[in-house]
Amino acid sequence: MSGVDATPVGERAVVGYYVHHVGSGHLSRAGSVAAALAGRAAVTGLSSVARPAGWDGGWVTLPLDADEHPVGGAAAVDGSATASGDAHDVSAGGRLHWVPVGHAGLRERMAGISAWIAAARPSVIVSDVSVEVALLARLHGVPVVTVALPGRRDDEAHRLGFAVSSAIISAWPDSAEGMLTGLDPDARAKHTAVGAIARFPSDEAGPAVPEPSADGRPRVLVLSGSGGGGMSAAARARAEASAPDWQWDVIGGPGGRWVADPWPFIRSADVVVTHAGQNAVAEVAAARVPAVVIAQDRPHDEQRHTARALERGPWPVVTADSFEDADWPALLRAAAELDGDDWSTWNDGRGAARAADVILRVARAEDVLEAGL
Repeated sequence: MSGVDATPVGERAVVGYYVHHVGSGHLSRAGSVAAALAGRAAVTGLSSVARPAGWDGGWVTLPLDADEHPVGGAAAVDGSATASGDAHDVSAGGRLHWVPVGHAGLRERMAGISAWIAAARPSVIVSDVSVEVALLARLHGVPVVTVALPGRRDDEAHRLGFAVSSAIISAWPDSAEGMLTGLDPDARAKHTAVGAIARFPSDEAGPAVPEPSADGRPRVLVLSGSGGGGMSAAARARAEASAPDWQWDVIGGPGGRWVADPWPFIRSADVVVTHAGQNAVAEVAAARVPAVVIAQDRPHDEQRHTARALERGPWPVVTADSFEDADWPALLRAAAELDGDDWSTWNDGRGAARAADVILRVARAEDVLEAGL
């Protein structure tokens, strides 16, 4: 186990929070929920991501398990072979998502989590999100709260992860129909949609916003994200040419710039164009800015489920199929006519607090059981 610092335990509830290392959304959500748990539980982050600035609690830095096997497959790593005879089997025959045979990083990260569990004796572990970590925690007798992502999640691995979880939470409002499909009755009974979780409270004034455009044109901000896809430089050029009455700015993606804090730019926009990632939508909703939402290709149709739910609901959103060939004048005109305050039912600023309540409810049930009460 590497990169471990001690967690002061002043409360009964001890929470381990596993943070998936791909993209920035899992870490952002974990920070918001951990802040909501502050003073009520001792929270330790478990992740291959470096401990973020401002994290108030312990952090266990886990080895990565995502590098590719060398030529020869898993047997070349430590001489082992899979039971199925497939040295490249990373899903245990489709029953899990990522368990590459003979991978030292996987072995060490799982051992690191086990060592922390043995030392900290957690009341609950939150998995955001890994079926394998959820299963590992439950095999240690620790109850699990799984964070469910949008999309169709009826594959065998997801069903197993949901089945071993004591509770399932998701970061969208209960009124968003069709965000998560494929749950069996048992999983549906354990599922709570807590509402959007954003880094910025919806009532927060935030930092000073950028200066408005000198020529008075309305501002459109494009959030391309860090997970692939987004608006290319060529698509941006076509968009600006087709809608010259707007001032364009692009953050992230191949055609944009990187900024550490997009919040002031979101708040100053008249319309935001965004992919359908959970955190991007949550932050646009927090800022109460109308949006054009364009779903990107993701596993399990994650973003397409989100875009369809937004389109069906009362939120200030118009959708398009692609950044590349969108009718920008019509889309921006339609979005600008929407009322940004209609985001209030998507993100009311209380999603992280509700998630914390679910986590503590599971933790306290375990504490009572352990005490024999």
